[in-house]
Amino acid sequence: MARAMNIKLAPALKASCHNCGLSNLCLPLAIEDNELDRLEDIVEQGRIFNRGEHIFDQDTPFRSCFAVRSGAVKTSIITESGQEQVTGFFLPGELVGLDSMSGKRYACTAKALERTSVCKFPVEKLEELTGAMPELQHHMYQLMSQEIRNSHQLVMLLSKNTAEERIAAFLLSLSSRFQRRRMSPTTFSMPMARNDIANFLGLAVETVSRVFTRFQNQGLIRTRGRDVEILDIEAVRKVIPEFSRQGC
Repeated sequence: MARAMNIKLAPALKASCHNCGLSNLCLPLAIEDNELDRLEDIVEQGRIFNRGEHIFDQDTPFRSCFAVRSGAVKTSIITESGQEQVTGFFLPGELVGLDSMSGKRYACTAKALERTSVCKFPVEKLEELTGAMPELQHHMYQLMSQEIRNSHQLVMLLSKNTAEERIAAFLLSLSSRFQRRRMSPTTFSMPMARNDIANFLGLAVETVSRVFTRFQNQGLIRTRGRDVEILDIEAVRKVIPEFSRQGC
């Protein structure tokens, strides 16, 4: 299994949490400005991983959580049969590794989908800080609760929905997440390959391609490579109204 390598500190990216454009999404959201220095004391900012490099590996000692600063991360597990199962995709402002908080080893492998910058939060120091800052501890509970909720939604998605509904829900999820980053909710580039999307949604790659083509022919979306434009977001929502109302 590949290991993380060529990790570099990027001086241009080593900016203060006070000035980070993602502070409204990441851990600083829960902290008053006058207390941000305490968080900065424990964080390692601007670590760079090139596309395909591992940030951490399944079953290795759990040391840190990571906040995606730029780029994107895929998490996956290796099943008992030796197959890879994609379990999630993480965009800037989102934390990777929270599903390992209850154990001593990472529950999954995290890999950079493109050149990715992350902030590293050593778990021991983070636990000390959350113990001293109740508002940060509460925010961490909220983030872990969201992780559980996302897992429940994925189980429902994979157990009950058609291929069209799964892909519509996936597009709506990306749309809402890009919107939270003050980016366009209807025009964006997907950092993940279609085979990863298929793996994540429990579909064949050919099925994913057919559904994208069908949606394009119906005037719902326009695609070019990994670039997607949602032309009729209300029509996409109507493909799976129950799931889209839950926030995907």
